[in-house]
Amino acid sequence: MIPIDLSGKTALITGASQGIGRQIARTFHKAGANVAINHLGLPNTTVDAQALADELNLVRTDSAIIIAADVAQPEQVKSMMGEVQAWQDGLDYLINNAAIIKDRTIAKMDSKEWDDVIDVNLSGVFYCCKFGLEIMNDHGAIVSFGSIAALEGFFGQANYASAKAGVQAMMRVLSREAARKHIRANSVAPGVIDTSMAATIPAAVQAEMLKNVPLNRFGTTEEVANVVLFLCSPLASYVTGQTIEINGGWRG
Repeated sequence: MIPIDLSGKTALITGASQGIGRQIARTFHKAGANVAINHLGLPNTTVDAQALADELNLVRTDSAIIIAADVAQPEQVKSMMGEVQAWQDGLDYLINNAAIIKDRTIAKMDSKEWDDVIDVNLSGVFYCCKFGLEIMNDHGAIVSFGSIAALEGFFGQANYASAKAGVQAMMRVLSREAARKHIRANSVAPGVIDTSMAATIPAAVQAEMLKNVPLNRFGTTEEVANVVLFLCSPLASYVTGQTIEINGGWRG
């Protein structure tokens, strides 16, 4: 048996009140890490984030906190990193998961729809990395979320696909810049994952998507979280600057 033990380590997961981020928080906590659960600060995200923290703190006291911050706002991100620093005196793992979608064709997309998605999905990752590095311990790891959209160029996702492609490129740059502190930087590119967002895809569209997936099913949040955990663990100590596809073998 080869265990992954993150006891004594601290992870910050952005956009962790629901979906994949929520599962990543649970997975890292199960591996022994203390987790900071970032959320947007809206009434519903506050309730969800607090319920998750309460769940985890029942297992280990003071092992989880929630931090409200909009990753698109640099001052809020800087303040969030200060809260993590005050709580655990440093950060070992940064998981850039927060993202939004505002799909529309290029011809119909307005500048706000473009800016909003770029601000959260790309600039937000930049801010979290920039200020996160200031408190990160040596031998840490950063995992940021790219997407299959960056590779496939799905219809109506010029803003989202561009942002995610940028994130994947940013991690390749960061893997070089952070190497002096032995901090590894990678991205993951999930395919269609069984979340509440995926549930909104019409059944006919889902059926067409599945034709591209050799495993003939959508992924689970647990499967994504397990890959993120691996990338942060000592088992991936020589993996940096990579984009790991988690898509069931999708070949469009």
